[in-house]
Amino acid sequence: MTKIIKAGVVGCGGIANGKHFPAIKRNGKIELVAFCDLIKERAEKAKEEYGTPDARVYTDYKDLVKEDVDVVYVLTPNNAHAPVSIAAMKAGKHVMCEKPMAKTYAEAKEMVETAKETGKILTIGYQNRYRADSQYLKSVCEADELGDIYYAKAHAIRRRAVPTWGVFLDEEKQGGGPLIDIGTHALDLTLWMMNNYEPASVTGSTYRKLADQTQTGNAWGDWDPEKFTVEDSAFGFIKMKNGATIVLEASWALNSLEVDEAKTSLCGTKAGADMKDGLRINRVHHGRQCVEKPNLGAGGVAFYDGEEERPQDIEAEIFYNAVTKGTPLTVKPEQALVVTQLLEAIYESAKTGKTIYFD
Repeated sequence: MTKIIKAGVVGCGGIANGKHFPAIKRNGKIELVAFCDLIKERAEKAKEEYGTPDARVYTDYKDLVKEDVDVVYVLTPNNAHAPVSIAAMKAGKHVMCEKPMAKTYAEAKEMVETAKETGKILTIGYQNRYRADSQYLKSVCEADELGDIYYAKAHAIRRRAVPTWGVFLDEEKQGGGPLIDIGTHALDLTLWMMNNYEPASVTGSTYRKLADQTQTGNAWGDWDPEKFTVEDSAFGFIKMKNGATIVLEASWALNSLEVDEAKTSLCGTKAGADMKDGLRINRVHHGRQCVEKPNLGAGGVAFYDGEEERPQDIEAEIFYNAVTKGTPLTVKPEQALVVTQLLEAIYESAKTGKTIYFD
């Protein structure tokens, strides 16, 4: 018989309704029995749409983690990721926390330590790893087809697509803007492909150059400059202990036509790869330069064979299997910890004007 697990959710906003709730519903093996949000009406609405008939509603996460649930989804603003995740694990629950792992490296480190102390599963919502192009490229990297990857770019560039809802523009709640919001996905993909989590130094720059404009041409309507308390673009130069270099670029608003989000470019000793025009592998074959473009149509993932796979559905299935069968996580908390460490270092370098060195 299929095992049904019970889940509680803290945070019933955009990412819950846009990603997790529909994926959980399609999964069919996870019951949503408890909902928490600071705005009670949001939790009640989520219960009506996605919860069991007897699901409970809370406004304080400390009450929800006492519930009889197997897992807790932490889908809050960034500043609440650590306290909610830690409380849930200490209460005996497994945790799926949205990205980025935490607002600060110290908080993320405490999350990792709590997972080890409690023996509970902790994973982070980097669903872009489950895209067909990401999965294919990971296989290429694992087969050593690129060789030693010594230079990479992590792309998270929007031209004019500043999120104007929720708390995205609030530095206090989020810890930053496009760097911590979408730069985190691009950096996660890049480190994962390289299988390199040992940084040596970081030099970073952040800018707030367009945020005071009023006629913005923004995809979601004009932003409010007074509420725009984070950077509008950020750039990082990362050196790894093995000598590899990563350039990270992130923006919500930048006067650029080079627009790419949640993508990576890799340069190795045997071949290179990028996601600029679909997935492209560039190499020399029989003495000639050539480009390989794999067909990434349906049927590429074992448990969604013959269908177009949704990354969020694969994410939900992997979390479910880890909880019920003890199968390995794809996104390990120790990996997400390094992403947060590097993001924080870019902000710190931008603030101090100095290069940040790691022990």
